[in-house]
Amino acid sequence: MHPIIDMEIEAPLSEAALQAQEIGRGRPGTPMGEPLDRPEGYGFDNYSPVFGGGSKGSATRSYTQEERDQKFASIIADMDRANVEYGFMCNMLNSEIGDIHRKYPGRFKMFALIDPMDGMRGVRELERLVREDGANGFRVTALTNCLPASDRRYYPLYAKCVELNVPVKIYSSMNYANDRPYDLGHPRHLDQVAIDFPELKILAGLGGWPWIPDMVGLLSRHPNLYCDTSAHRPRYFAKAGAGWEMFMQFGNSRLQNKIMIGLSRYLFDCPYEELVEEYRQLPLKETVLEKWFYHNAKRFFEGD
Repeated sequence: MHPIIDMEIEAPLSEAALQAQEIGRGRPGTPMGEPLDRPEGYGFDNYSPVFGGGSKGSATRSYTQEERDQKFASIIADMDRANVEYGFMCNMLNSEIGDIHRKYPGRFKMFALIDPMDGMRGVRELERLVREDGANGFRVTALTNCLPASDRRYYPLYAKCVELNVPVKIYSSMNYANDRPYDLGHPRHLDQVAIDFPELKILAGLGGWPWIPDMVGLLSRHPNLYCDTSAHRPRYFAKAGAGWEMFMQFGNSRLQNKIMIGLSRYLFDCPYEELVEEYRQLPLKETVLEKWFYHNAKRFFEGD
């Protein structure tokens, strides 16, 4: 069985994390004291009809501490059965990173979310989280704050990542929240960041779909740019008309060292084994599949 590094594992939400998530999914822009009710199916509510009911994963409710401990034990057991060495965890709060590392050493990589509007306070907090709590990098999610990755307000945080020698993960896909621009995660926003910070190691999350030709071109253009496949079912990658044709063509050849797998097992509410088998059915060379599953992520996080 191939060893695996999974680039998307959802943390079971604490009550505080669920509240923070709901705030992040609210009205974009400056919040008002008394916002009006929003139309049905607006904003993030639009994900439900688009995806036929939305996620069935762990991120739809909160858990008590005892329940969270049980959920984490279940996650670890799932990982062990599927030979997942460690995984990239999302949906936890910054304040939970240190505790998760202490309880489950070596099993998760976690990136801090910092508001670029906090200026140097945010830069200092990022450094503290990396040095004291073991945060493994910085995560940019234009989907919630509506600031694309190329916005200059992120630049002090990118500079600090270079200084600390930690990577950044950037949301890079279309969004379906119909109260904000659909292209906040367009791969074009990665280009200027990679130009201005050539030393910065960048992970484009969600593979850049539906702008796959742009993503493929940028992966070829920038040595320190990588991408993952999180939040996408692999069974569609090889289907004609699904939009992944160039991804599969070049991911099996000149970009084979640039792609990592995000299984998103809890998002899809299906076993690791089923998702792994879907990847095995893709027309990928065995040596390439090993890189996608493990070696590329290992090199990204730990170096050569």
